[in-house]
Amino acid sequence: MQVAAGAAALTTAPRGARADTYPSRPLHLVVGFPAGLAPDIVARLVGQGLSQRLRQPIAFADRPGAGTNIAAEAVVRAAPDGYTLLFISESNAINTSLYSQLDFNFVRDIAPIAIIGVAPFVMVTAPSLPVKGVAGFIAYAKANPGKVKFASPGTGSSTHIFGELFRMLTGIAWLDVPYRGSFFSDLLAGQVQVSFTTIADSLGYIKAGKLRPLAVTTATRAQLLPEVPAMADFVAGYAASGWYGIGAPQGTPAAIVAKLNDDINGVVADPTTKARLVALGVEPATMSPAAFGQFIAAETEKWAKVIRFANIKAE
Repeated sequence: MQVAAGAAALTTAPRGARADTYPSRPLHLVVGFPAGLAPDIVARLVGQGLSQRLRQPIAFADRPGAGTNIAAEAVVRAAPDGYTLLFISESNAINTSLYSQLDFNFVRDIAPIAIIGVAPFVMVTAPSLPVKGVAGFIAYAKANPGKVKFASPGTGSSTHIFGELFRMLTGIAWLDVPYRGSFFSDLLAGQVQVSFTTIADSLGYIKAGKLRPLAVTTATRAQLLPEVPAMADFVAGYAASGWYGIGAPQGTPAAIVAKLNDDINGVVADPTTKARLVALGVEPATMSPAAFGQFIAAETEKWAKVIRFANIKAE
């Protein structure tokens, strides 16, 4: 997959960086999602706090396309000096197996700096579906194989992959209906019956009684939906969530990575930032760079198994 053209503009910064004088000029934070979507909002929220702590401006570069791969390759090709950072998510871990011809290896070529938080998803059904909980849904789907329509915003999306993990662990059969964009109007109308959505996207519909939440996808209950059970209570081994973090080109000096980790952790721990993240459906978290790297590697391996099981190919 050739996306190097998008990276060219970020490769001109001089190589080499001294950790004792870092940062001495503005930084760039590259985001692989369109402006205005939740990931972009999270990136700007944390980036603004980081800018204040570093006392340097941070320019935000939205590089959507190719499932976030354009943004990732732009940073892979940038100078490893701490001045070009990548806003990363579970999509990057998924893409490692989903795309067979990438010109980079995310786990090898991006240095993990810090996690920002975890974004639980929620399994929702149209109220017209005659089920009240996860156990009832599984029983209904098994009694009606292929009848339930599962909606996602596209093949290989987090929603699609999280649904395939559910299918893999439960042995049900449903009809996969990928959309190019939002599926909520059809889900609300009952034309498709089930999906796995971010809590932030579906919370208003849930509170209005227009969608029925069956379970959150994390191992424990979520702060925004404390009354909704965790999927692990019904499906052994099920755990899935979105997550956000920041990385840099591999080879970025360890001292700079450590400084950025400390400052990002400080931003995430700020009470005002924490409250805003929670309101966006993100449960704040902190990790060391090494722990975050282990987390990313585990996520990459986990989703590779699901992709192989479902024989998913990038569109």
